[in-house]
Amino acid sequence: MSALPGRRVLVTGASGTFGRHLCAALTAAGARVVGVDRQAGTVDGVPVLGCDLTDPAAVAPTVAAAVERLGGLDLLVNNAGVGGPAPAELPPDEVVRQQLEVNLLAAWRTTAAALPALEAARGRVVFVASRMALLPLPLAAAYGVSKRALVAYADALRHEVGTHVGVSVVYPSMVASPIHDSTADAGLSLRGVSRLEPVAGVVAAILRAATARRAPRDVATTRRGRLELALARHAPALADRLVRRTVAARVAAGDLDAAPLAAGMLRRHRAGADAGNGAGIGTG
Repeated sequence: MSALPGRRVLVTGASGTFGRHLCAALTAAGARVVGVDRQAGTVDGVPVLGCDLTDPAAVAPTVAAAVERLGGLDLLVNNAGVGGPAPAELPPDEVVRQQLEVNLLAAWRTTAAALPALEAARGRVVFVASRMALLPLPLAAAYGVSKRALVAYADALRHEVGTHVGVSVVYPSMVASPIHDSTADAGLSLRGVSRLEPVAGVVAAILRAATARRAPRDVATTRRGRLELALARHAPALADRLVRRTVAARVAAGDLDAAPLAAGMLRRHRAGADAGNGAGIGTG
């Protein structure tokens, strides 16, 4: 698929930050677009079908309705996602379950339902993952785990259907979006840890994945993103050290002092610092 005019596209999470801009860009490029989100409606003239993607019984009929409305399917963009704080040291709760359901299983269900139409059209699937799939951050375990699992699913899918359906993964960093609200409310803002990037760059990366002559495997949204992805894949120990250094700097600056979910990590960092200071006094 080298161009978008006349292409039939389904976008999940169509009413969200990426979804709205993506639907507008696809429509402007001449594609025919149907969106899916929890609430039915329209997004700048694009029809949005209402569906809870975490409901296994609801997904297949909704995808079938979209395919029928479009008269086939050339491109599926799995864009729906949720975030939220979830320390890895604590037992999984409803926040964790929801992120796994939306970020991984909803995309899996939607893709499975769309595959017959995509295979018939020799179409493409684009998964919107996150840089945290490869560069995870502490206190956001569910998001990193769910996005890394999404990438693993995309890899497995590519091996199974890649002869007939292109499979690409896009890795945005941090974009100003309500997805970060619950994390910020918990005192765990990503500012200072992940650099903000514009929505337009993410949309452009998705369009590149959709229109390249051959479906690219992994697509970064910025030059810095390409460097980070390469670092995470080829020098993971170095990437870990960089993340630890950044987190230690935030702890030392008191950025996490007001975050109850960070209490365990703060205690361990400060105990380690005290132990280090003691060891220094005892040598000579």
